[in-house]
Amino acid sequence: MLNKMMVAPGKQANLSRRKPDETFGWEKSDAKQELGKLITRLSELQNRLAAESKQSLLVVLQAMDAAGKDGVVRSIFTGVNPAGVSVTSFKAPSSEELAHDYLWRVHAAMPHRGQIGIFNRSHYEDVLVVRVHGYVPEERWRKRFRHIREFERMATEEGTNIVKIHLQISLEAQRQREQDRIDTIEKRWKFNKQDLVDRALWPKFMEAYEDVFSETGTHDAPWYIVPSDRNWVRNLAVAQILVHALDAMDPRIPPGQPEIEGIVVV
Repeated sequence: MLNKMMVAPGKQANLSRRKPDETFGWEKSDAKQELGKLITRLSELQNRLAAESKQSLLVVLQAMDAAGKDGVVRSIFTGVNPAGVSVTSFKAPSSEELAHDYLWRVHAAMPHRGQIGIFNRSHYEDVLVVRVHGYVPEERWRKRFRHIREFERMATEEGTNIVKIHLQISLEAQRQREQDRIDTIEKRWKFNKQDLVDRALWPKFMEAYEDVFSETGTHDAPWYIVPSDRNWVRNLAVAQILVHALDAMDPRIPPGQPEIEGIVVV
């Protein structure tokens, strides 16, 4: 199933051919139980990762508005030790951040060894939003594909494994969720009029995403396209991706110090 979601490095994702409402033949009635097993496994692997303290995992979540980035974090990391997880939401840069290169704030937020870091939006905003809205000229944002590839290569060589996930939502599913945010008082705080501006630019964003996947997907830092019209499919798919990534990292709990063998605590 992971191969169906992964974008082969250097290839087009062909978003228009993918189905945001895909279920992969899964049944909703079984998904909750399977997700529970994966969360348990994720917790075990996170504990080993923290104990080993030699590697880290960076999870990049990118999506159009209302695709469920926050929901993924809540649903999947509910059983993980919060001390071993960091979540960074990249919003519009501050004046201090604008005074540095665009990767400055990203580098500062990278997970330390033994930690899982989650980017809720990320450095990819600097080749998506800035491109679509024309904040910087093409000559400038196009160079950033190379910057990002080199930045991520450095990170992986230094021990940070990177998994990049795009939560693919359909235009209709987004409409329903945005309307629900407007109509439900408890959810209204999530709605921003800027979301409607970006929605009107949907084709340009899809074009930008296609370039992101083909230009920055690598063997060491691949992109996965996760169908997200159905929350239960989205959560199960992301959990599978993360458990697979951590299993491949194979973190090991270090042996105890030999000199403490046989000590009796009284």
